[in-house]
Amino acid sequence: MRKIKQIIVENGIDREIEVEVPDGPPATWGNLDKLRILGKRNTRPEGAEKVTGRAKYGSDIVLPGMCYGRFLFSPHAKAKITAIDLAPAQALPGVKAVLGLKNTGADLLYVGDLIAAVAAITPEIAEDALRAIKVSYEVGQHVVEMSKAAQAGAPKVRSNGENVRAPGQNKSGDADTAFGNCAAIIENTYEAQTRLHCCLETHGHTVKWDGDKLTVWSSTQFVTGIRDALAAQAGGPKNVRVITEHMGGGFGSKFQTGPEGDAAVKLAKIANAPVKFFLTRELEQLTGYRGPGIRSRIKLGAAADGTLLAVNCVSQKDGGIDPAGGIPVEQGFYIIEPKNRTASWSSVLTNTGGTAALRAPGHPQAAVVWDMALDEMAAKLKMDPLELRRKNHSDPVRLKEWEIGAMVIGWDRRQKNPGEAPGVRKRGIGMGSAVWGGGGRKSADCTVHIKKDGSVVSYCAVQDLGVGSRLYVSAIVAEELGLELKDVTPMVGDSTYGPGHASGGSTTTPSVAPAVKMSAVNAKDQMLLTAAKALGAKAEDVELVAGPKFQVKGYPAKSLTWKQACATLPADGIRAKGDWNDGSDLQASGVAGCNFAEVEVDTETGKVTVLKVVGVQDCGLVLNRLQAESQVTGGIIQGIGTAILEDRRMDPITGRMLNSNLEEYKLCGSREAGGINITMDPPFRALGAEERGIVSIVYDNPTGKVSGIGEPAIIGVHSAIANAVFNAIGVHVTSQPATPDKVLAALKTKNGARG
Repeated sequence: MRKIKQIIVENGIDREIEVEVPDGPPATWGNLDKLRILGKRNTRPEGAEKVTGRAKYGSDIVLPGMCYGRFLFSPHAKAKITAIDLAPAQALPGVKAVLGLKNTGADLLYVGDLIAAVAAITPEIAEDALRAIKVSYEVGQHVVEMSKAAQAGAPKVRSNGENVRAPGQNKSGDADTAFGNCAAIIENTYEAQTRLHCCLETHGHTVKWDGDKLTVWSSTQFVTGIRDALAAQAGGPKNVRVITEHMGGGFGSKFQTGPEGDAAVKLAKIANAPVKFFLTRELEQLTGYRGPGIRSRIKLGAAADGTLLAVNCVSQKDGGIDPAGGIPVEQGFYIIEPKNRTASWSSVLTNTGGTAALRAPGHPQAAVVWDMALDEMAAKLKMDPLELRRKNHSDPVRLKEWEIGAMVIGWDRRQKNPGEAPGVRKRGIGMGSAVWGGGGRKSADCTVHIKKDGSVVSYCAVQDLGVGSRLYVSAIVAEELGLELKDVTPMVGDSTYGPGHASGGSTTTPSVAPAVKMSAVNAKDQMLLTAAKALGAKAEDVELVAGPKFQVKGYPAKSLTWKQACATLPADGIRAKGDWNDGSDLQASGVAGCNFAEVEVDTETGKVTVLKVVGVQDCGLVLNRLQAESQVTGGIIQGIGTAILEDRRMDPITGRMLNSNLEEYKLCGSREAGGINITMDPPFRALGAEERGIVSIVYDNPTGKVSGIGEPAIIGVHSAIANAVFNAIGVHVTSQPATPDKVLAALKTKNGARG
């Protein structure tokens, strides 16, 4: 037996009691074939709000008397502040608060390093205030290119140490001896570029003090984390409320308050007025919101049958001013692990902004450099790249996904020998693979409120980044209670709803969904008790059947409709809570995934056109197929941009970023993505040679448990496109992305040194 809490009415007064109910079977998602809502293609409940513009983001909030925050930042890549005067800004009419962030003598390490913050009644006056602040600098020597920063005698990025940091190495087996037994050896340097997050809603918060109470409308991936971070300034977490109804992208960069959040809270206190503080697009691109780049020298050896025997990998990571974070290939492999390997790695500091987690942190970079090496080895052996991978890998899920992806892309149309096709415009087909952990943990709860009129509200503090959390917070409850999706109202993104899980690492759904499931189970138990009392029966003799209605088992006539049962509830209805409950039977970690791409390369202009991409991704139990496919599609779109467009350009002379905007920093649009999302269900078919677009396939790995799909969906897209370019022109663009200039440079080296 187990105990649950229930509200009863006694002498006209509501009273909470504990009631024993029989232990049911271990919590599972039930018979998957009989699910009515979960696993189907359900549209998002917030869709109409978003397309009509009614959805309120943190940057949309406008409050009476609100001020606007702005940062003054360093115009130099390396400098020391010799004097600073904030008084002219403080004296400017309309300026309500000025906050110094650095003092005389402080070191500035990159263009974008923050110096001061202001709040004014208009954005324009705030910009005037920044110009009024007087700062004198002693400009130092900078270095913004990783290759130069790693050289002996390069200017020091930080005064307290060398530019090359965090060295590491590992060894397994005897690579030196194994190389001597190899029938084929390839050795090349592959480079994956640093990439910016480019959140369409920049980092920021709108804050308001009411005495010691602080309300924050935040663009964040972690509402309860922001609450806790600001608790000290408000005298405790109960005095802070964080709201994220909707937010415009984070991709791993919006877990903390950030300097803009800390400044907004302080400025609002000084100004005694609400403050909206969202970064300008320029500062968004300059600061530490990017994923690191990597350069890997890979020596790979194989037997004549394609068995990989040895690898030596030397990697350097471009970490800006911050060496934090790792990239899996630094360990000497990615997914496919040769028995004999040596690996060494280090981070190289540069006078550029630091890094942050970026969708599948480190994995797209690892995948592209490793997959390029694998395809180069396959070409050396005159072996099919897919067969090379199959020879060295045995995961049945991945093997099945490779089979599906190859069939759909039309792998048999691929050039057997890279670059062999005649003509100026050459087509190629390539592949890449992904791996991710994910999995859930006990970090969130959910409350289901069933009201006397029969309506149901499901509360969970988890924020919805646009990936579908809001929908499954209601869909799981509706499924469990026999209701329709429209009958359950989801309420998310508010720290007052209880603990909530951070949206990252593809851990959100497997952490939150079990909590929602358990709250729904507990709510159902309470309703069975309520209905049993009304029917004069024991709870174990009452069942919930289609309708929904409660009936005594074996006596269909002895029943109550849902609304009739709810009408007997106390005035405030019932509230049932649930948490992760170990989650062992509801969630799982570890997914595979792969991508296949077909491109066309114009060898006269260097332009790469992505014709089609097929993504095949597993995620355990699919809660909403439409959203899962959307996640895969989104990952593919970002991957296309990474492969052929996204390229941060730094000026080595001035140390400034030359494309700190969304005009010159190119992102994938509808033209680059093919403009078409091709929906395909089993039995899958091969795409025609002239079909163009994205195919997002969610492979039903039959675990019956929830896992994540957000991160792995992007891994391997870049790899597939890079290898498709190689298949088309016969030479790798080893320094990614494959922009026209780099494609042409690679073609020039085709008959000589590698590109």
